[in-house]
Amino acid sequence: QVELVESGGGLVQPGGSLRLSCATSRSIFSRYTMDWFRQTPGKQRELVAKITTDYKLRYADFVKGRFTISRDNTKNSVYLQMDRLKPEDTAVYYCAADRSLYVQSTNIAFWGQGTQVTVSS
Repeated sequence: QVELVESGGGLVQPGGSLRLSCATSRSIFSRYTMDWFRQTPGKQRELVAKITTDYKLRYADFVKGRFTISRDNTKNSVYLQMDRLKPEDTAVYYCAADRSLYVQSTNIAFWGQGTQVTVSS
């Protein structure tokens, strides 16, 4: 019954940009902090960014200044604008609905299916 539908992944050259989208229902979107995680094989899933319902933000150090998370209440969607991409940004990126109302903590309720981002020449 709960869907987080992701799009926007793909192949991009270093220095390029991608915008990931994650669409969900109004009932979920209006109540949850929305997170982006990423994971590469052999590594633990790591938080990339999150945005609360009152627009508080958190970014991982490795994306600060390059990535921007946002949410659109009219579309029940969260976005991750990724600029100046690096090969080390290559990963599966996951959208998640987070029960925590605070950027200092994480309590995932629902995961998206993941979308592959590949940064390569």
